[in-house]
Amino acid sequence: MRFEEQVREVDDEVASRRKRRRESEARGEPVPPSEPVIEVRSPVARRSRRGWIVVLLLVVAAAGAAYWLHPVQLQQQGGHRGGGRFGGGGQAQPVAVAPVTQADIPIVLEALGTVTSLSTVTVRAQVSGQITQIGFTEGQNVKKGDFLAQIDDRTLNASLHQWQGQLEHDQALLADAKLDLDRDLKLTSNAITQQAVDLQRATVQSEEGTVMSDQAQIESVQVNIANSHITAPADGRIGLRLVDQGNYVTPGDATGIAVIAQMQPISVLFSLPEDSLAEVLEQTHGNATLKATLFDRDDTKQVAEGTLQTIDNQIDPTTGTVKLRAVFPNADGALYPNQFVNVHLLVRTLTGVAVLPNAAIQHGAPGTFVYQLNDDNTVSVKTVSLGPGNATVTQLISGLPQGARVVIDGVDRLKDGAKVTVPDNAAPAAGTATPAQPQAGSGSTPAGAAAANTANAPANRGNAPAASSGQNDGSAGQGADASGDASGKKHHRHHRRDGSGNAGGGNGSDSGDSQ
Repeated sequence: MRFEEQVREVDDEVASRRKRRRESEARGEPVPPSEPVIEVRSPVARRSRRGWIVVLLLVVAAAGAAYWLHPVQLQQQGGHRGGGRFGGGGQAQPVAVAPVTQADIPIVLEALGTVTSLSTVTVRAQVSGQITQIGFTEGQNVKKGDFLAQIDDRTLNASLHQWQGQLEHDQALLADAKLDLDRDLKLTSNAITQQAVDLQRATVQSEEGTVMSDQAQIESVQVNIANSHITAPADGRIGLRLVDQGNYVTPGDATGIAVIAQMQPISVLFSLPEDSLAEVLEQTHGNATLKATLFDRDDTKQVAEGTLQTIDNQIDPTTGTVKLRAVFPNADGALYPNQFVNVHLLVRTLTGVAVLPNAAIQHGAPGTFVYQLNDDNTVSVKTVSLGPGNATVTQLISGLPQGARVVIDGVDRLKDGAKVTVPDNAAPAAGTATPAQPQAGSGSTPAGAAAANTANAPANRGNAPAASSGQNDGSAGQGADASGDASGKKHHRHHRRDGSGNAGGGNGSDSGDSQ
């Protein structure tokens, strides 16, 4: 009722204002501006508008919830259908497998090396003078004693003649002094005194010394004349000419005339970590030689083969490495001093050992493990003990029987007991790998590579996802390194596999889902 009264009052007020306005207009008086009339609305109308706003907000919230929940449901449904590692049972996961085989594993240590000549000689002038003749061609292979250059020796020849004349003069004086001494000795004691005899004897000795000095001067000049005729001091390849004909040279010149470097044989200096020294020393006891192979800068093309010659007598404390020298015949002249090469030192060869593809090796909470394929198309987590290895395979010490099949691709979505399927082209026969002789320095094992490459799928050495996180973060994508290693591209300078986590697989952890 109160609301109806307020409405009536407002209507009366509006009517009164309109009436006063008309009266003022009729009298010609200025019309004052009308005051705003407060509109009074029903509380029911206000509650009705507020209700529509609430309903609209609820509709928007429901639409947002449906939008966000729908992809999650699809993802959960997809994970259930795919049998994911954390999604429980479902459709079997396709994988690629390879068998545990026997093969030879060459243990190869790799290092960066620099080609160094065993003899590098700078040919310098030993006398001063003008170069009158150049007797070599740049880049020529020379032998010891070959003529290289001639220095003007006319002044030296003149000096030689001068000293030869002086020698003749002093020899004549010596002969005269000796005759006088003989005459004095034949005379009686009453004819000459003893003092005179002693003086003549001293004169003879003085002349003898002068003659010897003249002979030494002549020999010195003869040596200088010989040095003006410059010859090769050693065998090797002569480099670019550093002084042209007509220049005046002296023994103090810093550049010299040319440089001769011995090319055959030639050596390579390289360094190895001190941790590898004991293994190398063990193999070199008893004068045993280790085979060294050189590869080009890209570490893909073999350049030369040689043997390890010597090991330095001390370790560099700043780098923790020891220097070694290997010698190569270099019959084709492919190696040049200061050339950068990759050295592959074959330390030893493990013959007929059980090997695992590196792509199958994983690391996690159980330790170092692999997924073994069972007869019922399920996988089991098997902890393994590993030994040394190379870029493709690693020695299996214990944990799996011979011929057991292990998963090498698709391990990122597996867990213990998961169902899998093996495509026909990804299930190699157990006897595909055959032992082969190791290729020294190549860092690869043909038989082991066959075991690792029998599956046509790329090797997966990625990290095993941590089961405790409840997520699959795609760490298996890091397995590109493994496929690169399998193709011969070596990323690790020392092919050592000690089973401590460097044999393959990722660095991630795997919790109880892998047990």
